[in-house]
Amino acid sequence: MPAFVDRTSGAPEPRQVLRPHAEHAFAAELAALAAQDDRPRPARWKLSPWAVATYLLGGTLPDGTVITPKYVGPRRIVEVAVTTLATDRALLLLGVPGTAKTWVSEHLAAAVSGDSTLLVQGTAGTPEEAIRYGWNYAELLAHGPSRDALVPSPVLRAMAEGTTVRVEELTRIPADVQDTLITILSEKTLPIPELGQEVQAVRGFNLIATANDRDRGVNDLSSALRRRFNTVVLPLPETAEAEVDIVTRRVDQIGRSLDLPSAPEGTDEIRRVVTVFRELRDGLTSDGRTKVKSPSGTLSTAEAISVVTGGLALSAHFGDGVLRPDDIAAGVLGAVVRDPAADRVVWQEYLETVVREREGWQDFYRACREVTV
Repeated sequence: MPAFVDRTSGAPEPRQVLRPHAEHAFAAELAALAAQDDRPRPARWKLSPWAVATYLLGGTLPDGTVITPKYVGPRRIVEVAVTTLATDRALLLLGVPGTAKTWVSEHLAAAVSGDSTLLVQGTAGTPEEAIRYGWNYAELLAHGPSRDALVPSPVLRAMAEGTTVRVEELTRIPADVQDTLITILSEKTLPIPELGQEVQAVRGFNLIATANDRDRGVNDLSSALRRRFNTVVLPLPETAEAEVDIVTRRVDQIGRSLDLPSAPEGTDEIRRVVTVFRELRDGLTSDGRTKVKSPSGTLSTAEAISVVTGGLALSAHFGDGVLRPDDIAAGVLGAVVRDPAADRVVWQEYLETVVREREGWQDFYRACREVTV
């Protein structure tokens, strides 16, 4: 029998779940922050803005409790995002794929409202009902339009409860459905004409959306909708060291949930994956001496995390538990070569002109060459 979890009960999720929500995975940190947080809190916030920023950026509390960083990047970006949520303006996290937009939005919602599950996942087929409301058609046919027949969307629930709702991949949603948000964000109300009623947002309500403009099939936001958001751009990591740190932390977190070997034991291979991705992404080697062609993919930090996690799984189940070049070579190839014709040429040229000549990289070169040919 599936382990169903009632989202309205506030009960913690079972330990067997593959990916617990942020408010459950980091419950101890959130509780420690709440216990020592004596700063002013906006209406219905679980933590003060200062504590929310500390939760995301990490730090050590007066009692010695260590808060692990959830986001590694400029502090001002997080402060602006948190401050936006404390006002009546919605927050739009914008950036190329893999810049931790979803990760940040989830942790913001968990810290602010204690619930990150009020979520609308944007796709090309997202209907208007996913943002406004739907109907229980059995009840509708039996008794006509009524409150009992109404099926509230996550947005409607957040408005009624004064909490934070998330809309992921906003630019994947059709333009006419996107604009459903205009009245909600400007008037803070959602009319229900079938009932002759409306739902007004309770203090504490706000919305976090994520979007990028790199994917095919993107639906640009109308100027009217864009004005309703305060936009915060999440950049790619500035340095290789910062990116290695991000990848190592996330892989270690994912690995613990999958019983994989510790990520730090493969730090050399993590550094290689990050270096390859950054050089191909930037079109220039790290020493600034050689220009290289860039493939069609984004080669984001998220993809580096995926490659390293897959490599750790290979090393655990078919190796000696230590991450080696043979474990990551196929993953790197799959991430780089998205267009079999053009990207393969770019990758082979990079292998021969850069990787082959790099000191200490011969084992990585041979592993990549083996899976490429």
